[in-house]
Amino acid sequence: MSQSLNFLTSSSPNFTISKHSYSKPYVPAFNPQFPIKFVRKSIVVSCSDLDSPSPSPVLVSSNGGAGVPEYKWPSPADSSSIEVDAVTEAELKENGFRSTRRTKLVCTIGPTTCGPEQLEALAVGGMNVARINMCHGTREWHRSVIERVRRLNEEKGYAVAIMMDTEGSEIHMGDLGGASSAKAEDGEIWTFTVRALDSPLPDRTINVNYDGFAEDVKVGDELLVDGGMVRFEVIEKIGPDVKCRCTDPGLLLPRANLTFWRDGSLVRERNAMLPTISSKDWLDIDFGISEGVDFIAISFVKSAEVINHLRSYIQARSRDSDVSVIAKIESIDSLKNLEEIIQASDGIMVARGDLGAQIPLEQVPSAQQKIVQLCRQLNKPVIVASQLLESMIEYPTPTRAEVADVSEAVRQRADALMLSGESAMGQFPEKALAVLRSVSLRIEKWWRDEKRHEVMELPDIASSFSDSISEEICNSAAKMANNLEVDALFVYTKTGHMASLLSRCRPDCPIFAFTTTTSVRRCLNLQWGLIPFRLGFSEDMENNLNKTFSLLKARGMIKSGDLVIAVSDMLQSIQVMNVP
Repeated sequence: MSQSLNFLTSSSPNFTISKHSYSKPYVPAFNPQFPIKFVRKSIVVSCSDLDSPSPSPVLVSSNGGAGVPEYKWPSPADSSSIEVDAVTEAELKENGFRSTRRTKLVCTIGPTTCGPEQLEALAVGGMNVARINMCHGTREWHRSVIERVRRLNEEKGYAVAIMMDTEGSEIHMGDLGGASSAKAEDGEIWTFTVRALDSPLPDRTINVNYDGFAEDVKVGDELLVDGGMVRFEVIEKIGPDVKCRCTDPGLLLPRANLTFWRDGSLVRERNAMLPTISSKDWLDIDFGISEGVDFIAISFVKSAEVINHLRSYIQARSRDSDVSVIAKIESIDSLKNLEEIIQASDGIMVARGDLGAQIPLEQVPSAQQKIVQLCRQLNKPVIVASQLLESMIEYPTPTRAEVADVSEAVRQRADALMLSGESAMGQFPEKALAVLRSVSLRIEKWWRDEKRHEVMELPDIASSFSDSISEEICNSAAKMANNLEVDALFVYTKTGHMASLLSRCRPDCPIFAFTTTTSVRRCLNLQWGLIPFRLGFSEDMENNLNKTFSLLKARGMIKSGDLVIAVSDMLQSIQVMNVP
């Protein structure tokens, strides 16, 4: 019979902490601030629990990133079956709990990766979120990508979420007349124009989306394309046309961002006057809501007011919508109002390419670290994006500097890393994804092996007494998980909030997040360390655990003797037990 601890609070039912004999060391660092009493109770796992009058559980896990065996789906008529994608199942079976990747991976979908086979290859390779960029392609094309991702999830059991990224109203180039790219060589003269020209465009001519462009720039200004990937000097203005000489050659990509500098300073007066969400963005947002995307990323966010306005709009357009709003930090204004933007948003993207065009390059690394740390303190997922593996657009292996850059983002404990052109138009999208996956796994393992527990102070963020209880429970559960060296944390959550609180603590073990809705499961797939499952469960934690153990053991994903800590946002409970 097991030995248990029973914690009591005045606002919730009893919850137990079961303690079995096991070989892992116990470090007495957990000091619960609740009344404690000892009771004796055993947990019995029986397959007959699956035949109870309650609805049969449907359990689906997320993808991780490993070799994939041939997978055959169980019969839908089998009420005790478990649906799980082959990637996570293979990873847990072959390598155990500690091998699972904690850092999530976002892939931008483009012409190279929009087909069903390519999308599945990315999902098998570890893609957690598919990003569609509204700067490129038609809404019909994006709709087809969304349908293919949804079909992949339904047929293969993945939980790949969909993020729609708006274009924003900052100054940028046109679509290059349909060309995928253009090469600007040193000394060449190019024309930037606001005129509407029919395709194909004249040689070395680029459309600009901002009507006041020719009026605002001056001869001698420096024009930066895509954060400085290509540079031009303004040499002449002729009506709506601006003649520029290429001073730093490079590859021009459609819809690239444009900034211009004068006397060593960014000229930003006109940019500051442009609306954050353009008329086209509003139409794209309507499209995203109607298509049921999981995340909408807003470009060049200047203040929290924009995010709050968008939230109200989404709520009015679709009261049942679960769309989360991601704010992209890519301007000086974003940095000035950083904390209020993070608090208003559901998540943050560090768009380092455009950010690096507005602040000195040497300030980008410190800005990234500040954003990542603040997001974690405020419990908001953060994506590090832009130019992680830029060379792999053309080459099959990354530079060593790029690997070091990826490693630093993982070491900072960012929730997710994002591929842009590498997966959208690059020649080696699967290899680029494999590099992110392997580097993430290696740095995470190094961190655990070195026992590098952070000393970061996590401030209280609860807005109610009930939330304070949940926060204390998750902080304590994560500390216990590290001290007891448990194999996994289980969290039963209907909204995903308690799972995110556990993720915020960055425990050494993976977090199995069980939720009742598919949309919440997909959203959790963006957060660090979470392996989201969909499971029909009740408020009877003992019954939930019995069923979960039976289902996971039947698939070989856990085994008897594994040490697990379970928490729940329904009963606000903590339980520690060995799997029977």
